[in-house]
Amino acid sequence: MCNLYSLRKGPAAILDLARAMRSDVGNLEPRDLYPDYAAPIVRMDDTGERILTTARWGLPSSKKALFDAATRRADKLRARGKDVDFPRLLELEPDSGTTNVRNTASSHWKPWLSPANRCLVPFTAFSEPGRDAQDKYRPVWFRLAGDDPEPLAFFAGVHVRDHSCVRKIKTGPETCDLYAFLTTEPNAEVGAVHPKAMPVILTTEEERETWMRADWAEARALQRPLIDGALVEASGER
Repeated sequence: MCNLYSLRKGPAAILDLARAMRSDVGNLEPRDLYPDYAAPIVRMDDTGERILTTARWGLPSSKKALFDAATRRADKLRARGKDVDFPRLLELEPDSGTTNVRNTASSHWKPWLSPANRCLVPFTAFSEPGRDAQDKYRPVWFRLAGDDPEPLAFFAGVHVRDHSCVRKIKTGPETCDLYAFLTTEPNAEVGAVHPKAMPVILTTEEERETWMRADWAEARALQRPLIDGALVEASGER
């Protein structure tokens, strides 16, 4: 599961490569990006033009996941002798979001797989969880192979606008624009570190156009790993 990536290219480079018409992100400082924080995405606006804007990383979790989480919380409260208003508890159950979309056959994701909900998520490197010689966690970074030490590319993203939710208990209900990106089985480079998954990466204009415009029957073919050799480790280059 990819829960950390970096972006070290500015708006002009993103607009050009994504063929977006305008931006509302201002200047973009080079930074690492984490779940539930705002990050740049390229999506269609209400006029049908592509816009570089921001959304929070983490799509809505399934109703079952939220129900199960609220049930566990209710059980703990009851064990402490507390009265529980379960419908209200469920209504306020915090959902920090689902960062990666893998099972696109799930009924939970199907409403958001049309072109209207697709986006491009710009990045220059992404990390997967690895281990050092002492078996301690360390992120292993990957970038596209090539001469550019910080090449710009895009994840195949999905976004939802104006979603009403509770992300944190202390914040309470709020309305958010949200996004996540697809994952798939890993190629050789990522699989050596993280054998479960890698992000779906779009590297050509044709792939980006297909993702943003094609119906799902065609676009779903993009949910596949990059060819072996397409990535290199970038741990010391960020």
